[in-house]
Amino acid sequence: MKQQKKGLALWLALAVVFLALALFSGFQGRTESVQETMRDAVLHSVNQIAFLGGKAVNPGLISAFAVTVVLLLAAACIRIFVVPRFRYAPGKLQLLLEEAVGLFDRMAKTNSPHRNGFLGAYIFAAGAYIFVGTLFELLGLQVVTTHGNPITLPAPLSDVNAAIALGVLSYLVILSGGVAGNGVGGVGKTLKEFSLPISMSFRLFGALLSGLLVTELVYYFVTLSFLLPVIVGVLFTLLHAIIQTYVLTMLTALFYGEVSEPSHKEKKPRKSGATG
Repeated sequence: MKQQKKGLALWLALAVVFLALALFSGFQGRTESVQETMRDAVLHSVNQIAFLGGKAVNPGLISAFAVTVVLLLAAACIRIFVVPRFRYAPGKLQLLLEEAVGLFDRMAKTNSPHRNGFLGAYIFAAGAYIFVGTLFELLGLQVVTTHGNPITLPAPLSDVNAAIALGVLSYLVILSGGVAGNGVGGVGKTLKEFSLPISMSFRLFGALLSGLLVTELVYYFVTLSFLLPVIVGVLFTLLHAIIQTYVLTMLTALFYGEVSEPSHKEKKPRKSGATG
């Protein structure tokens, strides 16, 4: 009990110190207005990176490549070193992997009972990319822009191009389910939801970007720029990683199951012939 009180007192003392620094600091390190900072977080018109020393690209593209490489390496290592050692009585890592795979597998089977093999694999991959890609910004990896300014690599899906690409890809997967389940008729059922890729893309982009903008807004003001951005950034990032992973995978599974469900045409009753 005494140790808990000492720990609490230490945290309160640190909070007071940070608050005092925030109130009495005269540091003015921002060269951009808050409007310019937030606009560039959306458009990436200023803070760009020379990709392999050549063409200037958005920081989100570098983040996307980094997350893809990390996921592919992790998948290869798990398949080579972990899966062959699976036991009937699972350990912690095996239990975690089985629960993650089972979560998306159950989601696919529940929402698409007719065709769910490929759907389960896709929503697992998309969910892993969204979750890991969102948490990627917590690493705080620094790169240098074409203007020589250091910036932190953002989450890949905070770039509208990446969000649109994932939304369109999910829509094409839904379309493939409609074709596989109902042939040409499945195309018509899928095209009825023409606004789906737009809503999926901008829902994902807006949610992830909002966390970035709130953190930038908090960090911009000197009186709030000690400790508070860390708390806000971590909370928003974790919240968005969980929510957006669930939302996109659930929407994809729901619409995939709807368009892939076989259409049952009602058979016309036979007319009984007159007996003489």
